[in-house]
Order: sequence, then structure tokens, then C-alpha cells
Amino acid sequence: MNILTINNISKSYANHKALSDVSMVVPKQSIFGLLGPNGAGKTTLIRIINQIINSDGGTIEINGEPLNQNHVRLIGYLPEERGLYKKMKVGEHLLYFAQLKGLKKKESITKIRHWFKKLDIPDWLDKKVEDLSKGMQQKVQFIGTVLHDPELIILDEPFSGFDPINANIIKDEILELREKGSTIIFSTHRMESVEELCDHIALIDQSHKILDGLTKDIKNAHRSQTYLVNHLGDIGSLDSYYKIVESIPMEDNLIETKVRIKNDSDSNLLLKHLINQTKVVGFNELIPSINDIFIQTVKKGNHG
Repeated sequence: MNILTINNISKSYANHKALSDVSMVVPKQSIFGLLGPNGAGKTTLIRIINQIINSDGGTIEINGEPLNQNHVRLIGYLPEERGLYKKMKVGEHLLYFAQLKGLKKKESITKIRHWFKKLDIPDWLDKKVEDLSKGMQQKVQFIGTVLHDPELIILDEPFSGFDPINANIIKDEILELREKGSTIIFSTHRMESVEELCDHIALIDQSHKILDGLTKDIKNAHRSQTYLVNHLGDIGSLDSYYKIVESIPMEDNLIETKVRIKNDSDSNLLLKHLINQTKVVGFNELIPSINDIFIQTVKKGNHG
């Protein structure tokens, strides 16, 4: 079942087309990567989902219902720009945000204390936001996003300002939230995080959706039948079924060669051929990363 269904959403600003008939579905209890270069339209789509701005056309449904004001409390939104009041104390700030989402004061305080204990920051309650580092502020903003147990969590560059240790802490929290039933839409330029966390991805470029699906399916679709061979000694000549992409001498007489399979051959036949030609010490398929796919797909695109 899908928590979010986006149908043919379009949005323009003056002469600029921000979104052009964008459609996608976000399955329940998934981590969904919303990707794209700067200016592609990601933030516009996120703002439409959060009812900050209206679309020019198309529809959005949450749990099968047309998007409406009642859905605000089902969503937790962490924007890329920090939305914190710098003069307020952290505890007061989070209490205010929790009550905006419909929580009673007593329940809000209980949840704030739970998250402060969980993230090991018990002494932050009386600190002013302006006295915190960027990473600390981002942690506070994350707590404010998830405090009311939203069904749909939208995180725009959630690791901004974090060192590797705190980034891993938040990654673990994202995975735990998913396990407990939340759905997370995750927008970032950190492709290694997408690779690690996202079940599904969609790529927007120049206002169009140009890629959409299960992460593993997209990676499989972009396989190029290229293998990395580590070998000792000359690889010899390859027949017409194989092409040497590049060959690089390494230390201790080791050579690293990229070989692409052509026509109808397969990896077993390639390996058999190589064993007859040289001493093979390593043989692995080069599966493209999400970063590789992102760059290749955007470079290819002309969607206007």
C-alpha cells in the first residue's frame, strides 16, 4: 500500500517551470530517496506536499485521501534551512513545535525527555538555540520533526552540519523509525547515504521525473557487464566477445583490468577465457553506484 500518491503535479514561477507533470508513489514504511541537482524541483514538490505552496495542476493523496489540512499532523518536515528561533530555549522551542502538531503539554514534555535521553543530550533543555553548534541545532530540529510520531517524515538534507558520528546516530534513528512504521522521504546530495538507506528512489531533473523505482532494480538496470580483473602477467588477446576498457599496472606485478562483455557472452565464459590467458587473483562485477547513475542520467537528460 502507498502512503503518498502524486499525480501529474505541475508548478511554475513566472517564466520558470519548477515541476512538469510529475507523478510518483511512495510505499508505506519505506525510505524513499528524492534526488536531483540543485534547482531540479525537489524542494518545490516537498513544499506542495507540506501545503506550504499550491500546485498549478495535478493531485496528491495521502493514505488514499486528497491532500487536506488534516494531513498536516501526519507529516513531520525537516527543511534544509533551519527553522529555529535562536533566542528561545531548546526545551521551550520543542514544546512549542509539539503543541503546534496537536500534542498536549504533558505528552509533549514526556516525548521531549524521551528523545533527549535517547540521543544522550539531557543538559540541552535550558540552552538557547543560538548557543548550539550547527550540528546540535540540526539534532534539535530532527527531534522537532519526529516528536509527534508522524506517519510520513520528510527530511531535506538531514545530515547537514553533522560530523560522521552524529550522522550515523541519525541514520540509525531513521532506520528505527521505519521499522516502527513511519515512511521517510529523504532528499540529499550525499549519495552514499542514499545507497545505504533508500529502498526506492526518484530522480527529478529540469522539472521532470526521469527515474523512479526500487533502488536495487535501478542499479540492476544500469549494469554494463563490466568486470574488474586483478591478474598477474599479461592478459593476452581477447576475442570479439570482450573489450578491455582500461588496464592499470599495480604493485607487485599485479595488473588491474576492466573488461566489458559484449554480445551474448556471460561472466563464466569470460572467467574461463581469462584463466587460460593469465593468473587471475580477483574477479568482480562493477555494479554502478547510485552516484554513478545520478551523474550519468542527469548528463544524458534534455527534458525541456
